[in-house]
Amino acid sequence: MAKHFYPVIFHKEETGSYSVFVPDLPGCNTEGETLDEAYEMVADAIGLYLEGIKEEEYPVRSDPKMITVEENEFVALVEFNKLEYDKKHNTKAVKKTLTIPAWLNEYAEKENVNFSGVLQDALKSKLNVG
Repeated sequence: MAKHFYPVIFHKEETGSYSVFVPDLPGCNTEGETLDEAYEMVADAIGLYLEGIKEEEYPVRSDPKMITVEENEFVALVEFNKLEYDKKHNTKAVKKTLTIPAWLNEYAEKENVNFSGVLQDALKSKLNVG
């Protein structure tokens, strides 16, 4: 899974808060009381927008230099990391059926091994996604 970057327009409101728009993702808008909050909110909004879309079908990023802004606006690239987004938001447990030798099962049960925990740790290690 790769990191993706989208140009985002930050519009400073008269109140000091920020409205945020992602031109490449129609309808992907949010806001934040502070610039930091607006950045976090738009990163999550991008994730929500892209959820359910295959990564190879993500909309192509525009050239940030081609985006025109008003005086109270600026463009910044915002990172979307699918792996980190999924770790944070896609935590639903999925049941898997697997087989192991009976002798290994017996030894593991005697030691009160948490099979799910061991499998998760092994998969994270194997996939380098700790």
